[in-house]
Amino acid sequence: MIISIMAGGPKELWPNLTAYRERTDIWIGVDRGVWSLLENDIVPQCGFGDFDSVSEDEWTKIQKKMERIKLYPPEKDETDLEIAFNWAVEQKPSEIHILGATGGRLDHFLGNIQLLQKDSILPLHKDIDMYIVDRQNSLTVKTPGSYSFVKDEDKKYISLLPVTSEITGITLLGFKYPLVEARLELGSTLCVSNELISDSGNVSFKEGILMVIRSRD
Repeated sequence: MIISIMAGGPKELWPNLTAYRERTDIWIGVDRGVWSLLENDIVPQCGFGDFDSVSEDEWTKIQKKMERIKLYPPEKDETDLEIAFNWAVEQKPSEIHILGATGGRLDHFLGNIQLLQKDSILPLHKDIDMYIVDRQNSLTVKTPGSYSFVKDEDKKYISLLPVTSEITGITLLGFKYPLVEARLELGSTLCVSNELISDSGNVSFKEGILMVIRSRD
């Protein structure tokens, strides 16, 4: 099961919705993201938020179109996206794709990234592939292990950024800039803008948490 979540980020940064329309089993809208989906003829199965970013007319139309809306007060201890993301995780899907979560306010963007890094979420990355996606980038988080990557001409760059203070035993095979049993410190840009030189490659590491970003210019 694949769940796609549309947040309220700017339209010009969205990925192409056609591919997600074909693959997604459950659509979730978050606040203005509900309206964004409806405008693209996608009726989400559920909407989350305080809906303070839609007009009265849009809110009226949302209520007429939607069967399930989970309404929350503007003042709360979690963002609307975190509430929706937690619900999605509880459904135990194979993949979660978060769209409309980049651009705009940096605090929102960084908070969105950290949703994938929560202590309660990290163990689940083994079972659920979780991504934040926009027009140029796909971002995910990896825990220690071995991972295969297939060449993607649309997003040829692969960057590996430490989330924890260090990454130990990192080995890159099939990459333009290979590594063998290396160590990365938090803040290191050693693994920024790497590329696959064959149809597939492998990343493995022993300790730490890695952020993996696939991107294009």
